Amino acid sequence: MVAVAYTVAFEGVDARLVEVQCAITPGMPSFSIVGLPDKAVSEARERVRTALTSMSIALPPKRITINLSPADLPKEGSHFDLPIALALLAALDILPKDEVERTVALGELSLDGTLVPVIGALPAAMAAAEEERMLLCPRACGAEAAWVGATEVIGARSLAEVIRHYTGAQTIAPAEPGEVLRDATTRNLRDVKGQERAKRALEIAAAGRHHLFMVGSPGSGKSMLAARIPGILPPLSATEALETSMIHSLSGLLDEGGISRTRPFREPHHTASMAAIVGGGRGAKPGEISLAHNGVLFMDEFPEFPRTVLETLRQPIETGEVVVARANAHIRYPCRFMLVAAANPCKCGYLTDPARACARVPACGEDYLGRISGPLMDRFDLRVEVPPVAFADLDLPPSGDSSETVAGRVTAARAVQAARFDNVDGVRVNADAEGGLLEQIATPDQAGRALLTKVAERFGLSARGYHRVLRVARTIADLDGSADVRHPHVAEAVSYRLAMSKEV
Repeated sequence: MVAVAYTVAFEGVDARLVEVQCAITPGMPSFSIVGLPDKAVSEARERVRTALTSMSIALPPKRITINLSPADLPKEGSHFDLPIALALLAALDILPKDEVERTVALGELSLDGTLVPVIGALPAAMAAAEEERMLLCPRACGAEAAWVGATEVIGARSLAEVIRHYTGAQTIAPAEPGEVLRDATTRNLRDVKGQERAKRALEIAAAGRHHLFMVGSPGSGKSMLAARIPGILPPLSATEALETSMIHSLSGLLDEGGISRTRPFREPHHTASMAAIVGGGRGAKPGEISLAHNGVLFMDEFPEFPRTVLETLRQPIETGEVVVARANAHIRYPCRFMLVAAANPCKCGYLTDPARACARVPACGEDYLGRISGPLMDRFDLRVEVPPVAFADLDLPPSGDSSETVAGRVTAARAVQAARFDNVDGVRVNADAEGGLLEQIATPDQAGRALLTKVAERFGLSARGYHRVLRVARTIADLDGSADVRHPHVAEAVSYRLAMSKEV
């Protein structure tokens, strides 16, 4: 008696189809699982055996062998419980084999047969749709998986419900997609007193997804400014929401099947390890840079992060993806994020205050910011100083535009870029443009080109720095509603590029 069920094994955000083969043959009574299972998968036999016993289903006194094919693909996670139980029940002729074979299943079994939620239901549904199969999962995962829309999703509460569904005793209604969640924020840019230049830099960064570096003394408002970035970003598009939610599904971050249209905002502590930032650890899980995909990665106290962690950001910033290499696998995760970094000007933080600065000025500032390598600093499109706010200014009424007003301009600029890059693969915003495409969309007028050439020669801009100035100038022009990049746009972009440079 041989029966087959299907499930998935995860390789990054990709779900690979796994065939679960069950054979019941004569011999000494045993229950074995082969096919490179990890500890959680090997323990499935005890959970499955006990769950079946709780439903008064006795296993025959024969040799039961479960093979997970392909056998050379590592199998990890407790979601193999349900497909193993389905294959076993089909081999026992309790469930119809043809119905089981056209199903992709995942779910963990408790000892009483209840189905426990597992991670990865969304990418599993994508894999099931590609194979033109139905997805069976725990009820709590159904709303999440149903977002794919291209395949039928059945969410069951227990193994007993699954048996009744397959035998026709009590059919389970297909799952419906969860609610679209929109995180309401009460943080408004107008709460920040002063700092008009920093607010402008935030708007430009949000409009073109440019990387931003802020330097200022403690309490000047760097973290306060960064915390208001989600309020000025446009909502995720349907494609972006699905991309981001697949990563969050693998990390177990989706709440009750709801997919959020709010862009991610991740703020890891400076003690975070390399695996926590770029991905890795047990199972090569996605790191903070991937969890911030299509959103913002805010790294406060930037120089306090370990040097090795900071240097690993250089390649993902350029390529928009990260490869977590392990001995038995190479996992690829997307990570197109907007990096916002904040730092004090020196160790004590009061480099520019003669009354409070330490005796090592200015060497302390050079040593402290020197922890950030030149190649990494070169990847920041915008650099801005955040000066301390005077006590007298704190009593002034709110100034500047509200987050809603700024968000309107940012959304309009993003819409212009979406139309511009509609037929260009891999490019969504100005920060992604490069090569001939960048020259085509961001060639400045004669005065702007003369200024940029002069600045490049005077301050020794790298080729990367030159192109990043053009990208920022293109975004400023989009915010200005201009089809052409003109001299004022280039001048403003250059001012942010050269901020905090030694030559200025």
